Amino acid sequence: MPSALLSLLVVILLAVVFDFINGFHDTANAIATVVATRVLSPLQAILMAATLNFLGAITGTAVAKTIGAGLVDPALVTQTTVTAALLAAIIWNLLTWYLGIPSSSSHALIGGIVGAAIAEAGPSAPHYDALLSKVVLPLVLSPIVGFFAALLLMILIVRLVGHNTPTWIQTVFGQMQVLSSALMAYSHGGNDAQKTMGVITLALIAYGAQQSFEVPLWVILLSATAMALGTASGGWRIMRTMGTRLVDLRPIHGFAAETTAGIVIELGSKLGYPLSTTQVISASILGVGASRRLRAVRWNIAGNIMMAWIVTIPVCAGLAWGLATVGALAGL
Repeated sequence: MPSALLSLLVVILLAVVFDFINGFHDTANAIATVVATRVLSPLQAILMAATLNFLGAITGTAVAKTIGAGLVDPALVTQTTVTAALLAAIIWNLLTWYLGIPSSSSHALIGGIVGAAIAEAGPSAPHYDALLSKVVLPLVLSPIVGFFAALLLMILIVRLVGHNTPTWIQTVFGQMQVLSSALMAYSHGGNDAQKTMGVITLALIAYGAQQSFEVPLWVILLSATAMALGTASGGWRIMRTMGTRLVDLRPIHGFAAETTAGIVIELGSKLGYPLSTTQVISASILGVGASRRLRAVRWNIAGNIMMAWIVTIPVCAGLAWGLATVGALAGL
């Protein structure tokens, strides 16, 4: 088998592994609240999330184009670049999963692409304007929007239905939370699986299999399937952090957090922004908790999560830079 084709197959395999890990790493994004509030059993929630992750993943390619063609010049990318980026993101995802920290798979991959591209082609390789407008600004703004939108939605809901009995509220929002959790799972698949599509398409261009950035149908289906299977495997460590350690949740709170996060993520996908679904749902949960009182939020845990958000891109960029440098020296 020619070495170029072998390198392409290695990249595709690593991309599928990343997508699978992204699925179980971010399972909590979609279903932590619905499990924590006992509206659905873990098995029911995971099966629902896996199905809707798949359906969401086949709905568009705007985010894939940002990842594959917007961050760096595809003409400067080699298979070593993509391999290093994927390895860095996989290592970071596994480490944060083991520690139970809901970091961003998206920003791990973005940091990896940028760091590996700099190692391969120099500091001018990244498109810094796109990195600022489509990554850094959404990175900062989306959790802020999620926090305050969830806080306001929670206040509005309480004012509208707060006069009803606790049993009525528990029953009604228990049913509504199934829908909000479904929206969250659908939007998660639509945003996160597209990142893998972008990486595989970038590898196809580097191989010479295609000249322009168009995501093939088989890449869309492969990425959607890997994401769904990863989601189906579950991510219990992070689910505990998201669902029980940040804020004590009830169905009404889960509904507000998931509805807010699902809408924010879906809008980001349509605009081609590779959002961190982890950031958005975490911030929405914090906003819901803060609507009750500030002390309802365990801010020490929230601080650990925020620190992971801050360091993910630079750490993964540095790790990918090192891996790409070693690969180049080894002649890979």
